[in-house]
Amino acid sequence: MLPLLEVAEKEREALRTEADTISGRVDRLEREVDYLETQNPALPCVELDEKMTGGPGTRGKGRRNEKYDMVTDCGYTISQVRSMKILKRFGGPAGLWTKDPLGQTEKIYVLDGTQNDTAFVFPRLRDFTLAMAARKASRVRVPFPWVGTGQLVYGGFLYFARRPPGRPGGGGELENTLQLIKFHLANRTVVDSSVFPAEGLIPPYGLTADTYIDLAADEEGLWAVYATQEDDRHLCLAKLDPQTLDTEQQWDTPCPRENAEAAFVICGTLYVVYNTRPASRARIQCSFDASGTLTPERAALPYFPRRYGAHASLRYNPRERQLYAWDDGYQIVYKLEMRKKEEEV
Repeated sequence: MLPLLEVAEKEREALRTEADTISGRVDRLEREVDYLETQNPALPCVELDEKMTGGPGTRGKGRRNEKYDMVTDCGYTISQVRSMKILKRFGGPAGLWTKDPLGQTEKIYVLDGTQNDTAFVFPRLRDFTLAMAARKASRVRVPFPWVGTGQLVYGGFLYFARRPPGRPGGGGELENTLQLIKFHLANRTVVDSSVFPAEGLIPPYGLTADTYIDLAADEEGLWAVYATQEDDRHLCLAKLDPQTLDTEQQWDTPCPRENAEAAFVICGTLYVVYNTRPASRARIQCSFDASGTLTPERAALPYFPRRYGAHASLRYNPRERQLYAWDDGYQIVYKLEMRKKEEEV
């Protein structure tokens, strides 16, 4: 048996060397693709139609489309996606994982699925990456199942959308509306709720059909990305009050729904990520600055490193300046490189 073991060990070393060589070649090819894509950038995704130029298609319904007044001195925008780290595979193809950007702990929150009522809470990232991670997690059950992957953990609360209860005898007026829930994670109670003030909600992302309201947090606070039947081609953005769930401002953006898979907000700027079906290489291809500081010409349009499939969710952590992504059941961290909004690309 000893001679056979020696032969097997040599073969294993040879295979390991060959695998390392192939991995190096793949890395070089990725770098070359990144270079070529940088040298041949796509055009900014800007559409000047009637609704943006004030023509006959301009609509009211409380949408002011006024410039947003920043409450912080945050003036950064994305320069590039600097690195990617795949943590593990946990749960199904769609879900959400995140940290509380305002929390004082290192807890990891995992919400698996698009219609579920139980969240996993891990004490720290290391516990989540263990092979038997579920045993280390506590479970928090919410009173209503969430819809999609647009949930958000912010300031000790879980914000999520649910279908409002129907009235006796049915009725179509609630069919395309959603109710926002503010759930206290420590007390495990609902502290507030509000029907989102938009009629005829439709999925904002053409490649993510289960999400109707995508909640986001940045240095400025709480935001919501959505779309309606009134303009079924573009995304809308709303600034929310995290205390009362009131909608403070709303904007019609020029960012198309078609081929969008996810989005996030940094320093008051919405970044929309696009892909193809079947999934290929995702890219930020449209940005909208609610304050008007970042023009489309100055916005970078970086690619994401190649992964397994499509993003089901992206959550920006302003304290760490990185994204928490859910990609076909894989949990990924993207580190971002920033620059000032006024700097040229």
